[in-house]
Amino acid sequence: MGAITGRQWLTLLTVQFTTILFGLTATSVTVILPQLKGALSATQDQISWILTFNLVATAVATPLTGWLAAKLGWRVLMVSSVIGFTAASVLCGMVSTLESLLLLRVIQGAFGAPIFPMGQAILLGSFERHQHPFIIMMWGVGGVMGPIIGPTFGGMVSELISWRWTFFLIAPLGVIAGFLAAAVLTDREKGMRRPLDFTGYIFLGIAIAAFQLMFDRGQRNDWFDSAETVIECALAAVFFVMFLIHMRTTSTPLVEPATFADRNFVVGATVAIIMGMLQYVPMVLFPPMLQELRGYPDGIIGLLVASRGLGNFGSFFIVAPLTRISPRFCLFLGFSIQAVAAIWMGSLDINLSTSDVMFTNMLHGLGFGLSYTPMAVLAFSTLPGSLLTQGNAIFALVRMLGSSIFISMTLVVFTHSVAEASVNLTTYINALRVDALLPWTTTYGALGSVATYDRLANEVQRQAGMIGYINAFHLMTAITIAAAPLAFLFAPRGAAR
Repeated sequence: MGAITGRQWLTLLTVQFTTILFGLTATSVTVILPQLKGALSATQDQISWILTFNLVATAVATPLTGWLAAKLGWRVLMVSSVIGFTAASVLCGMVSTLESLLLLRVIQGAFGAPIFPMGQAILLGSFERHQHPFIIMMWGVGGVMGPIIGPTFGGMVSELISWRWTFFLIAPLGVIAGFLAAAVLTDREKGMRRPLDFTGYIFLGIAIAAFQLMFDRGQRNDWFDSAETVIECALAAVFFVMFLIHMRTTSTPLVEPATFADRNFVVGATVAIIMGMLQYVPMVLFPPMLQELRGYPDGIIGLLVASRGLGNFGSFFIVAPLTRISPRFCLFLGFSIQAVAAIWMGSLDINLSTSDVMFTNMLHGLGFGLSYTPMAVLAFSTLPGSLLTQGNAIFALVRMLGSSIFISMTLVVFTHSVAEASVNLTTYINALRVDALLPWTTTYGALGSVATYDRLANEVQRQAGMIGYINAFHLMTAITIAAAPLAFLFAPRGAAR
């Protein structure tokens, strides 16, 4: 590998810091929702919009990244994004009404949208192709660490100080990130101007917003039994088809069709959807499972889930050389390790220990780290440099949509499994002989007492909940195993040398 210059190291540090800032901020909010619910006098459905509005704004703004980079240049776009994102975050901590917070979360999501795709595009454009495995690996560790640290950061700050400081403490990090971006990055791509395909953007924006809303709110609305879900599905389908037709017929499309003529990029985008599916599932499932079924405090839960970062760090030592030797094999190996971790998660029972949680998350983090670098290297190995920023925006978008899809699928499996298991377990308990329940009566009184029945009902719900989580992990296992062979669909010529 050729020598990396001092400026290149600073570029890597800058991009990594901005990516961590974005990931940390995006995920730290998830743990303070209960406090926000009380502070803003909101219902459960209303408080869910705090996440939904931000996700929709980020998803809708992401496709503009390529055009904005060509219009403003890397440095101006990154600095503007970081400043706007940080300012909106600080203002979120000052609100006193739900409406104000929702508006600021939209602004925060829109400004933050370019940070992730711009980061990867800057690195791929600033380093030689033979350096990409090492650079993407270094950046990937930082990219994964933000979402892992976020819940721990948010939980500790809100517990020790206030939920408002979860937003306020983003300010010093944002100032550092903005200063680094202004001092280190260049305005590469500036001047490569083309008119904004406003019509195409409107079509795609409506499709993305409707799609994101459908999957985010589908479970709460009982899916297609709700008119809202049906309307959102129809809007997503119609406007996406209109976008595809427009993209093929206009002379200045928002997304260049040539991007999808590259085999490795298309396969990479498909794999990116699955990577988006797998990235957040353990972080979504383990916290409520440990809190509701095992009674663990938030601080311990945050530390256990953060152990995934140790696995990511472990991949640091082997992913770059493996990717240089055979990126397709490295990607396959990463998926295989994630599959083993998912199988292990699905074998846990309600008596799981802290070591079970820690080691399964570490193993999954190791597999994810081994997967991401070769996926990114292969996907962009044959894509023209002029399409890098646009390609990275597409990557960020499909990963985001993949996460939304799979989290919704996981919640469906969990909810249905819990309902079915509750019925089955209740039937089983009613069929037991009375003497089998004698240990319960010793502690909680006679078999017919209220205390005994309450205890039985609670235990049924605990066991049914565990079955729901296990089945969700089984779904994760199936997706991971099915995804592993996709590694060999990449063209061999895309391998890094």
